[in-house]
Amino acid sequence: MRSIWKGAVSFGLVTIPIRLYTATEQCNVAFHQVHREDGGRVRFRRICEVCGDDVPFAHVAKGYELPTGEMVVLGEDDFDDLPLPTAHRIEVLQFSPADQIDPILLNKSYYLEPDPVGVKPYVLLRDALERSGRVAIAKVALRQRESLAALRVREGVVVLETMLWPDEVREAGFGFLEESVEIRAQESRMAVSLIETMSGDFDPAAYHDAYRQALQEVIEAKVAGHEVVRPAAPVAEGGPPADLMDALRASVDAAKRDRKAPERKPRKTRRSA
Repeated sequence: MRSIWKGAVSFGLVTIPIRLYTATEQCNVAFHQVHREDGGRVRFRRICEVCGDDVPFAHVAKGYELPTGEMVVLGEDDFDDLPLPTAHRIEVLQFSPADQIDPILLNKSYYLEPDPVGVKPYVLLRDALERSGRVAIAKVALRQRESLAALRVREGVVVLETMLWPDEVREAGFGFLEESVEIRAQESRMAVSLIETMSGDFDPAAYHDAYRQALQEVIEAKVAGHEVVRPAAPVAEGGPPADLMDALRASVDAAKRDRKAPERKPRKTRRSA
């Protein structure tokens, strides 16, 4: 595994340097979008709908659209000054019983590995969590987004479970909740009896993805039957556009707009101020 984040767990006055690893992965059969006729890869390009130009990724910014249709464009410097105290720290806020965390809040799991100098305080926190029967509630920022999180122990490793904020969980306001439904005692007993009959200890290894297995068999059968396509070399881009006049007109209009646009003075940030 390759670590995706490096920081520290702040546990009272104790700091534990750690590395973060993604704990789960999706085992899907990966596909490309291709042209049915020749198997060539279908590529997607970033086209500006105003000027019609291809936009390099380096020139792509984040835009927030207002109800008026106007766009607020945010650059990297706008995000640099935002308060994000947990950018490189997992800050433990409190310890709570695990059963108080609604599973719907749980988002993604990560393994925490201590740096060599942090092994002792890491083991101290891990063992204390196991003995207490509680989980640590923390805050952490990953990919410029701060999240609530829970620290728990799994097979001797501290696991970070990022959580949704409460306002990110939709309300289940379904109409049937207001209806009066009559359940007979016999029906209730039969339902409980059925649950008891089908009860057992959960063993995830007893289940498998039958759809993915069948899909892989379909692919292997096509390979065995030589039902494969070798795409030709991609056609090099270049040459005149389909409509040269439209492209020229759009370029002239864009140049005129750039010439008329007032020069923007660089905005001072806290760093430069």
